[in-house]
Amino acid sequence: MLRYIHYTDPNSEEMVRELDRIPRCPGTCFFMDINKSTDMKYLGGLKDWGRKLNNTFNNLLYANHFQHHVVKGIGDEMMLYIPDEVLKAKTTNNTCYALLEDIHAGLFLIKNHPDPDLFLNCKVAIHHCSEVYNITFFEGADDYYGSDIDLTARLMTKSVENRIVMSETFYQMVLTDLRALHLAEDSGCLSEVSAPYRELFKGVPVPTVYRYIDV
Repeated sequence: MLRYIHYTDPNSEEMVRELDRIPRCPGTCFFMDINKSTDMKYLGGLKDWGRKLNNTFNNLLYANHFQHHVVKGIGDEMMLYIPDEVLKAKTTNNTCYALLEDIHAGLFLIKNHPDPDLFLNCKVAIHHCSEVYNITFFEGADDYYGSDIDLTARLMTKSVENRIVMSETFYQMVLTDLRALHLAEDSGCLSEVSAPYRELFKGVPVPTVYRYIDV
């Protein structure tokens, strides 16, 4: 449940007590960034880039019903968050593996559409988070904070156009889903998954293992 944090006293003991009581909200965080969208705005008018953004958002978000999970957007980059309890409550596509396949399908359609003038290519980073809290410091705005949200943003630095970067944590959850479904570990888009890479990201005290899929 979202908690709104706003205290005018910087040393408020009540604020400390409230923050100490807020539970973690585990779930899947992913960042999506539309590539070269800034360049495009200098080359064409709103009727050109606005149309392409509309089409791209429709394909990435609405086709997969992700629009309900958009937390915020900065320019043409979006942060989405799906709590575990929300994902499990879905009647269909309620696994990490299903999330990955949906995102891959969206990128695949954009990259391989016969009309290259309809969409803009994208890049994605995904991480399953445990250290995260459903809090906001701005009234009326839903948000999530925590070290795992920051790590997901760091993973974006390893993504390029038409690439999905995923943490090893998320990848292992996908493998768990595959085993439960009695599917091979290289099913679907996982046939193209990379070997593991290790990176020490700025601000993160331990190395992070990640993999990627080029669409």
